[in-house]
Amino acid sequence: MSNPYLLPAIGAVTLATLAIGAYGLRLARTTSDFLVASRVISPTWNAAAIGGEYLSAASFLGVAGLILRFGVDMLWYPVGFAAGYLALLLFVAAPLRRSGAFTLPDFCQLRLGSRRLRKLATGFVVFIGWLYLVPQFQGAGLTLATVTGSPYWAGSVLVAGVVTANVAFGGMRAITFVQAFQYWLKLTALAVPAIFLVLHWRSTGQPHVPAPLEWLLPSEGGKRGLFSTYSLMLATFLGTMGLPHVLVRFYTNPDGAAARRTTLVVLGLVGAFYLFPTLYGVLGRIWTPELASGRSDAVVLLLPERALGTGVLGQLLGALVAAGAFAAFISTASGLLTAVAGVLATDVFGRGSVRAFRVAAVLGGTVPLVLALNVTGLNVSQVVGLAFAVAASSFCPLLVLGTWWRGLTDLGAAAGVLAGGGAAAASVLVTVFGPELPGALGELIAQPAAWTVPLAFAVMVAVSFATQHRVPADIRQIMFRLHAPEALRAVS
Repeated sequence: MSNPYLLPAIGAVTLATLAIGAYGLRLARTTSDFLVASRVISPTWNAAAIGGEYLSAASFLGVAGLILRFGVDMLWYPVGFAAGYLALLLFVAAPLRRSGAFTLPDFCQLRLGSRRLRKLATGFVVFIGWLYLVPQFQGAGLTLATVTGSPYWAGSVLVAGVVTANVAFGGMRAITFVQAFQYWLKLTALAVPAIFLVLHWRSTGQPHVPAPLEWLLPSEGGKRGLFSTYSLMLATFLGTMGLPHVLVRFYTNPDGAAARRTTLVVLGLVGAFYLFPTLYGVLGRIWTPELASGRSDAVVLLLPERALGTGVLGQLLGALVAAGAFAAFISTASGLLTAVAGVLATDVFGRGSVRAFRVAAVLGGTVPLVLALNVTGLNVSQVVGLAFAVAASSFCPLLVLGTWWRGLTDLGAAAGVLAGGGAAAASVLVTVFGPELPGALGELIAQPAAWTVPLAFAVMVAVSFATQHRVPADIRQIMFRLHAPEALRAVS
């Protein structure tokens, strides 16, 4: 290991995470504390925490690697990741908070009164959570192996252990403080080295970046064509609305108005962050072009020392980036595990107690860790993109129609989730574990959102029209609860 500052930086992040989690533990006593932080988180704190958990390994490492490898085609990833919060703000943020639910399965039962739909939603929350957790643990293993030469499993086990301990002992109340701190750490870890890299680029005569024409020619990523591009945009734009670990944070706001303000702040925080991975991908074409044909995810980690040399400045900035990467894995994994543990505790173990939550957290963290250690070689951003596709094809239609259309029925919702979400989940399994498929079929499976999302909406509407006798009898009261401001509801 040539950089003596790497391990101290990673160790400092780990210890700070445990210390902040221990502070939050003092405030976590009740089941409500563990599930929704007793609904007392302010918009500013909540927005920073959402930014902390949302900006994952795919954002911190993957986006820069994709832009290094494929060029401008991949700019749709950060655009979609950020723009998804606009849809969330417009359609579901405030009504979801006003529902009074603790989890997504809670919302399904409150809106449609179906235990079977609740169980189906539980299954999809766990599947999406685990699918999203695997690349976080893999990214941690890659980061520690890249910067220190340690075994791949070491980083995965370290992050899984820290996250599981924090979630199990502190729940949502503790994780909120951890994630808010880690958003600002991640932004600093990318922004400060980026400033030095740009200054160095200009001071050395602005070394040549590959010509724009070269970036626009069909590449390995561009061969997929317009279908894959539009499918990716749809998955990232609508998938945010269906991610369980993002949605559960809106349950922690005091009211619907606070949920809307939270979303507005998140748009600014996430948009500011995504400026920097793009810059790393561009500069990586100058100083780390060999990564374009290898582990391009490592460009953020290697670029500071490669560009600035192995002196003290390059080593310090390299250590700062590595610390930020670990913060990305820890904060996102914390939010995912909290969402998974919440539904396991309330819907699988059936008790919803603090003890059940802690057992669920251990189980929820162990399964994806085992998968991460045994399924290697996956592209971090690709797997996260597939998780977005499943979320966009299952919970997004359910939330949009459930919030705005009183004609939705439990059978319609279940059929749509099974059709769209099930097709997207099957595509994920084929992409991850199956052989590479040729031609148009390969495109349809690798980026399924363009056909699975419309399928889910169409099936939900069609089956609901055919089962209108199953519309809840108290639908007017339910819709009033979702859309009326809290002050008006109190007067009524």
